[in-house]
Amino acid sequence: MPELPEVETTVNAISGILTKRQIKFLKVYQPKLRYFFKSTWLNSIVGQKIINVKRRGKYIIINLQVGALIVHLGMTGKLFFSKPNEPLKKHDHFDLNVGQFNLRYNDPRRFGCLIWTKSEPLKHKLIIKLGEEPFSNNFTGTYLYERRQKHKTSIKNFIMNNKVVVGVGNIYANEALFLAGINPKTKACNISLVRFNKLVLCIRNVLNQAIEAGGTTLQDYFSPLGEPGYFKTKLYVYGREHEQCRNCETTIKKVIIGQRSSFYCYHCQT
Repeated sequence: MPELPEVETTVNAISGILTKRQIKFLKVYQPKLRYFFKSTWLNSIVGQKIINVKRRGKYIIINLQVGALIVHLGMTGKLFFSKPNEPLKKHDHFDLNVGQFNLRYNDPRRFGCLIWTKSEPLKHKLIIKLGEEPFSNNFTGTYLYERRQKHKTSIKNFIMNNKVVVGVGNIYANEALFLAGINPKTKACNISLVRFNKLVLCIRNVLNQAIEAGGTTLQDYFSPLGEPGYFKTKLYVYGREHEQCRNCETTIKKVIIGQRSSFYCYHCQT
């Protein structure tokens, strides 16, 4: 599913093109996504200019003159540009038109969403309780160390908790823990401050590299410009069960943690 690097790549691709343009029309072909799109919102949206496009966690926020559109890509969603009269394909759910082209949303599993809020989007109920951004100054080893006392869960589940830190999805949690040398099964409450300091740096490093590579394409993710994410070629452990560790040649193992596949090297990660 699209995680923070894929969402950041999407925002970077559409921001410069959409900013300062006027919304000519919004056609919603499937209002029943994760949350129902209310047709009464259209009168408040159409005709407005787009101020900017931002990201908070995995939510894409399209700020308008009044209010904002909040988009989530769910598990299989993607945004891409299309011509105004381009025929719909299966699973195309809405077109946001700004003149010569549409921003179109496709989502086979329909777990994504499009909603409008007239209030400050960062205070919306879907967003206000999100944890720290991994690139913010508040996201530190000390922050994680202090929060970990209330969590007896595994360190992998801890850093994937969006109320703690946003955007560290399964792929990137596996990779960051490998670089930090931490076994994903270790309880968060047993991690030292020194190791948390290293983990924070590794999380940022992994996410930055993934953003530079355009995200990770494993199955069907493509940027709005139709480009795949190339971070897959740099993966150390994720999806490499039974393959040799790139550092020590130990066989990569797979376990299930929190109903998610977890990959690690028992020699490098203790």
